[in-house]
Amino acid sequence: MTEFAELDTPCAIVDLDCVERNLRTFQEYCDEHNIALRPHIKTHKITDFALQQIAIGAKGITCQKIGEAEVMADAGIGDILITYNIIGARKLARLRRLAERIDQLRVVADNETVLKGLSTAFSDAQKPIEILVECDTGAGRCGVQSPAEAAWLAKVANELPGLKFVGLMTYPPGDGTAKVETFFRDAMAECAKFGLECLVRSSGGTPDMWQAHKAPVVTEYRIGTYIYNDKSVMARGGCLEEDCALRVLTEVVSLPAPGRAIIDAGSKVLTSDLFGLEHFGYVVGHADVTVKSLSEEHGILTFDPATHPFEIGQRVQIIPNHVCVVSNMFDYVQLCRNGIFENPAFVAARGKVV
Repeated sequence: MTEFAELDTPCAIVDLDCVERNLRTFQEYCDEHNIALRPHIKTHKITDFALQQIAIGAKGITCQKIGEAEVMADAGIGDILITYNIIGARKLARLRRLAERIDQLRVVADNETVLKGLSTAFSDAQKPIEILVECDTGAGRCGVQSPAEAAWLAKVANELPGLKFVGLMTYPPGDGTAKVETFFRDAMAECAKFGLECLVRSSGGTPDMWQAHKAPVVTEYRIGTYIYNDKSVMARGGCLEEDCALRVLTEVVSLPAPGRAIIDAGSKVLTSDLFGLEHFGYVVGHADVTVKSLSEEHGILTFDPATHPFEIGQRVQIIPNHVCVVSNMFDYVQLCRNGIFENPAFVAARGKVV
């Protein structure tokens, strides 16, 4: 058991009571609205947390990359959706091996090239790999651009050997729930013209988590950040400060000038990803202090020069803008409950970007 003062900085500390409350609260919301929850593990990348999500009711998990899925499969998770176009013989061979050792593997595609590669890899498989057509409902990332294009790609998928079309997938922008409802309804109608049924309609995103029921067409919801929450979720009204389970513990190492403090957490810890926000995190207990800028190993805090909120050696907790990126910076996170630190958790899928 580690005492707070013994923790080396910078480090990530995770409040287990908060984690459990976050998981339980959204699972209950999904159960109430008859939505299958498929949490995205890219936020925490920790096998025990993924198993906990399933134990309290999640139907399976979402991964972004094959490497993440392999780690989770090693932990005994047998229902995985990979929400990324998979291209290249080496990756497809890994995908085939992964499919052969878990109960259900689904992937997405938004173009014919990806589908043909998947077909080549699975044409002689014992069971076809299940395909969701990815749809762009306003986020401007991957995804077909129209319901008609979604239906055409679904038809292509269903006709290729080794593949089975099962539905639609999207990652909408914030406040995009209504657009998802319209796009999916229209795409389902277009698919019906080809005799295709969209059994799965998968949407997601923490920013709109409490609006998921307003798109009743959606059968499953993918969500990642909710396990920890962060400044971006706070800024969008999705959570309160006390709902943020992961904080970066850092230390003031210099007070070089009035109104400026230097902490030992820079871009290699807090990340330079603003995530649409101003500044680089929220300093707990110091709402008037700004995380103004970051270099690799230095964080610059600014405040009213007439005040003296810090001393050298003082420890500070920061809620990051985008916790998913921060989580991927650490080999371990420090777990605590009621202020008592337990054994650290290994971030098993850290760095699994392939």
